[in-house]
Amino acid sequence: MRVEFLKMHGLGNDFIVLDAREHPLPGEMTRAIAAALGDRRTGIGCDQLIVLEPAADADCTMRIYNQDGGEVEACGNASRAVGLLLGEPARIVTSGGIIETTPMDGAVSVDMVEPRFNWEAIPLAYAMDTLEMPVGWDVLERPAAVNVGNPHAIFFVDDCDTVPLETLGPKIEHDELFPERVNVNAATVTDRKNIRLRVWERGVGLTRACGTGACATAIAAMRRGLTEREVTVTLPGGPLAIAWGADNRIVMTGPATESYRGSFEWSDFA
Repeated sequence: MRVEFLKMHGLGNDFIVLDAREHPLPGEMTRAIAAALGDRRTGIGCDQLIVLEPAADADCTMRIYNQDGGEVEACGNASRAVGLLLGEPARIVTSGGIIETTPMDGAVSVDMVEPRFNWEAIPLAYAMDTLEMPVGWDVLERPAAVNVGNPHAIFFVDDCDTVPLETLGPKIEHDELFPERVNVNAATVTDRKNIRLRVWERGVGLTRACGTGACATAIAAMRRGLTEREVTVTLPGGPLAIAWGADNRIVMTGPATESYRGSFEWSDFA
């Protein structure tokens, strides 16, 4: 049976989107199938695979699988892509919480879940202050930890471009301190309204953009008093606007793009 898909991206962070709201997938989406579809040499290729399904009290449910096939709670860039696909203001159920998307001229705004800072909510293996954690790996030291639907460790450095994330990223991601692994963010605050950011994404690797990473990094900078409550976070793929309101909600705004549409034979990957 052939299954239709959309290929989309947000600032170069790319997705396979399977819209199963009206026509269910031929079989259960498994880690092996998601990883096979995400393989850039033998599959369609993506950073994340997105499955849209019906929801009782929202416009849809969004399930998110990283390139390695692991299912995760949230993806900010994918949320904008789905918001673009839906075409009107929508409520979307994720395993990390309910988010709201609003398409606008040339961009999509996403009202994200509230950030969590307690060590058990990150989660960490043991208790510690998550605003400035007393740990380090080589040049990356004393990170902040924030959960914005998925876990992030944020390191503030003088120049994020010089950090060897390709080697330190996987080391930190798989450290026993993070029982559910972690996304690793190297950030440089250029002024009180601007941050430069590079991200090692768990289950993916170095990525051109990470929406939840931009949110988590902005929140960490705001909590440390390094920036205002509205900032621009510039990743290798481009900028995202992040605002943290008095109501504790995070609003992320940035572009999303549909690249192309196609179909594949389910049995080739199942």
